[in-house]
Parts: sequence; structure tokens; C-alpha cells
Amino acid sequence: MKMDKLVGERFKEKPADCVIDSHALMIRGGYMKGVANGIYSSFMPLRRITRKIENIIREEMDAIDGQEVQFPVVMPASLWNESGRYESIGSELCRFKDRNDVPMVLGMTHEEAAVHLVKEYANSYSRYPFMVYQIQTKFRDEGRPRAGLIRVREFTMKDAYSFHTSQEDLERYYKICYDSYNRIFSRCGIPEVISVKSDSGMMGGNVSHEYMLLTPIGEDSIAICTECDYRANMEAAESIINNTAEGEDEPLEIVYTPNIHTIEDICSFLNTSLEESCKAVVYQKNKDDKYVIVFIRGDLDVNETKLTNYLKEEIHPGEITDDSGIYAGFIGPYGIDREKYTVLFDKSLKGSHNLSCGANKPEYHYKGLKISRDIGEVEYVELAKIKEGGICPNCGKSSIRLSRGIEVGNIFQLGTKYTKSMNMQYLDSEGNLQYPIMGCYGIGVGRLAASVCEAHHDDYGPIWPISIAPWQVQLSCLRSDDENCKKVSDTLYNSMLNNNIEVIYDDRNIRPGAMFSDADLLGVPIRVIVSPRNLNDGVCEIVSRDKSVNEKVPVDEVMNFTENLIKDMFEKINK
Repeated sequence: MKMDKLVGERFKEKPADCVIDSHALMIRGGYMKGVANGIYSSFMPLRRITRKIENIIREEMDAIDGQEVQFPVVMPASLWNESGRYESIGSELCRFKDRNDVPMVLGMTHEEAAVHLVKEYANSYSRYPFMVYQIQTKFRDEGRPRAGLIRVREFTMKDAYSFHTSQEDLERYYKICYDSYNRIFSRCGIPEVISVKSDSGMMGGNVSHEYMLLTPIGEDSIAICTECDYRANMEAAESIINNTAEGEDEPLEIVYTPNIHTIEDICSFLNTSLEESCKAVVYQKNKDDKYVIVFIRGDLDVNETKLTNYLKEEIHPGEITDDSGIYAGFIGPYGIDREKYTVLFDKSLKGSHNLSCGANKPEYHYKGLKISRDIGEVEYVELAKIKEGGICPNCGKSSIRLSRGIEVGNIFQLGTKYTKSMNMQYLDSEGNLQYPIMGCYGIGVGRLAASVCEAHHDDYGPIWPISIAPWQVQLSCLRSDDENCKKVSDTLYNSMLNNNIEVIYDDRNIRPGAMFSDADLLGVPIRVIVSPRNLNDGVCEIVSRDKSVNEKVPVDEVMNFTENLIKDMFEKINK
């Protein structure tokens, strides 16, 4: 490929709407162009990167007996009605009607299509287990697309679905896919990706893991134990609180607290700590707007994913109206109408005493609350977010550290959620009808490319690993108007092409600084520089984008040196 023919502009200025480095560099480097909010077109460099990622994924999926298929982008709503997700998923699912007035959807995930594809084929136990996968464009009408390819509405994804006749066989294959994913991320140049326990969300299932690239710009919070190997997404991490209830029980006492509304204000007013308070967090159910009131220790926050999973309903922050019967800033568990509202108590309150809380009337709070004495028997539910320095659910030490991460892949043990709802059955060895057990395994291709860029870049551009770089070599002819310089450069270019080296050749008549700036933005791992000055000494300069290599190599040894360098880079990744 010749640089002067490469479609796309490269420029110095950081776009104003780019909040993270990878987004800015991929716009500046001519990788992609925005079409609409969360929707991009890809130029050739990005397409070459994503195609290499796809090929790595294919090789690893084929190696574990995956069979590549392709599901439709557009599906009838009837398919999603079978699984129950047509109504349960919110506005993220794009719904429309075709010209015959038939309800349709754009695929944001393909569990229903996978079951539909193999439903008739897999009617006997002898045809199990098996796995099918696709690499397909999907559309999710994301409410807050951001950060370039990190969170988009239209995206390319590999999703795989395995089918089994026993939970034991699913767990066996789940471990195989788990290891395969580690190889995929290592081969793509980010072996630092970690797996964390996660929440299954709308996918269903009991066991799931996310693969996270730890980075400050990540939008997921990860709980990591510094004393053991516990790792979990904030949504799935158990919050463990041990209350010691020191000191004597105080009597319940109502206190006049004018113009005080926040938990911080009431603790300051009463000269108590947040740990000695009980705050109320109010939500409403999406279906009927009925109030859900969660009581939780004052220093903690409600994990809305845990709450949604417990209620088995979608929720939104509560809007407290004049006729609601509750008073913002003064809501408390003592005297609350537990028949009128859904009232939940977080486990962080268990074993506590002498708490401050709202008195359920304006301008008043209680102090000295002891739930077991003043309210009676209540059910405690684990609804809190784990916090920095919290107790590890695995080793029991106060060693939790919170980090940020980008989710680059996920795997789920789906169970029979979809096969049961869509009535997929097989005859077992004794002639009885059974429901197959499913696993699901996804990787976002574009997000993975952006994550690699985020993990490996400098101020000047991406530093692409050799395995997914748009080209292996950037050949720079610094003086195309110099006959000898041009001749040597052309000869090297043709030799590289003949030896199947992926090379982009820059022989434009521009300043070396501009040429190198463009080369930095393309992030090609190896740069071969041909200049009149070096040719006077019979050498070319070979440098690596990560600055680990900088050599003057005789012209007749350039090809051999370059081939060996490419080989070394691949071996470093693949080992």
C-alpha cells in the first residue's frame, strides 16, 4: 500500500468531543469517522486491524470445535416473544415494522436466533455437545454512547453459543472457552486483561465472567482483593459488613431537626458518624411506578443491579410527590407503612444499634434506633456496593481495592433459560425429553481494537502489536526527489511485497517531520527509514514504534533484519 493513496486524513489537533486518548488518536489517525451518535465508518487501517482480530478469534474458536455460522441482523419479534425478551428489554432493543406490518427487531444479541437455528437438528442426545459462533454486526440503541468504539450503538461482535446435555459438560466446556479467551487477548497484545466474576443481567444464567482491561478511563468498577485472587465486577461483588454494636443500647428518641435533609447533615447535627446512621434510598418500579424504599447504612450506596435482580423488575430513581406519603430527607424504617411500599433492609444494618434515621414526618429524625428492638424481625438483603477497603468475600480480609476497567469480553453459563422458553428439547439415552443447557461467549471486536489502543499508545499515536497492526512495516523514503534514495526505497518495497511482508510505503514529497507524525499515528510496529544521509554510509535506519529497537542496518541486510524482527515480535506475543 502506498501512503499517497491511503484514504483518510491525519492531523495534529485533538477533536473537541474526544474524552479519551484512544478515541482521539483513532480520529486523528484516519481510522474512523463518525456517522451518527455511537455509529462510525471504518477507514482501511481500522478495517485491517479488526479483520486481524476476527481472524485470531476464528482460529481460537475453530480450535475448540466451534462452527462458524451467521445469524440475521433483522429478526421477527415473534422469536423474541418466545423467549420473553421482546417486552422485558427496554429501549435498547430497536423495534420496527416491515412493509407488511410485521413487528421486527434489530439484533443486539442472538440467543434466540441460535436456539432457532439448531432446534430441530439437536433432537437427540447423540448430537451433543456442540458450539456455533458468528462474527456479526449488531445494533443496541445505547442511551449514552461515549469514548469512540468503547461504547457504541452499532458494533461488530463475536458471539458463540454452546449446547450441552449436563451441567458438568457445560462447566467442562466453559473452562475450555475461559482459557481460549485468555489466548485471544494475549495474541491481540493485551495479556494484562483479567477475568472477573460478573452479573449476568438480561442474558440470564447463574455463572458469568467478564474480561476486563484495567484502565482509569474504564466505565466498569472492579473489586480486586490484594490478598487473594478474588476479582469481581462491582455489580456482582458481595458487600460484607460486620457490625459490632459497641456500647449500651440507647432509647429511641425523636429529635427536632429543622432544615436538615441529607444523611451527612443529620450526622453532623447529632455529632455521630455515617456508620451510625440508617439512610433511605427511594426507587420506583418501571412497570407501575410503585415505590421501593431501601434502608442502608449511611456510609454505603445501593447497588442498583443487585436491587433489580432481587426485585426481578426494572427500576428508576424515585420521584417523591406531595401525595406519596413519604417525605424526602425524613424517611425512616420506624413507623413506615410496609404494606403500602416495598421496604427492604440491606445487610449492612444487621447487628447495628443506636442509629439515626428519618422519623417519617418533616423536620424530625430519630436517634437510638435498634432495628431488632424497635421494628422487630426483618429480612436483610444484600444490596450494597462493595467499597474500598471492604471485606473480601473470598479470604475475609479487609483488602478490597477498587479499579476501573473496560469490558472486552464475557462468558455466561446460561442454563436452560432460552431452551425452556423456546421449547427446545432432545431425547436422552432413556427416551425422555430434556432441555439442553447453554453457554454463551462474546467479544466486541471494535471495542477490543480501541482497548488495545488505549492500553498501548503514547502522546504521538497508537503502538499496535505486530499481531493486529494495520501493517507490519512502514517504509519511509525521506527524499523521493533523490534518485538513489527513491531507487533503494522502491527496491525494498517490491522485495517486501514479494516476501509477503505487509508494508505501507510513504514516498510523498513532504517534510520528514510530517512523514514521521503520520507514521506515529498509524502506529506500525517497524519503521524502515531510507535517507540520503544514511545511504552515504550504505545503511538504512530501522526503528520500532515502541522505541525498543533503533539500528543502522546495511542496505543489503535490511530485508533479513526486518523479517527476523517481525518473527521475534510474533514470538514474543505468542509465547
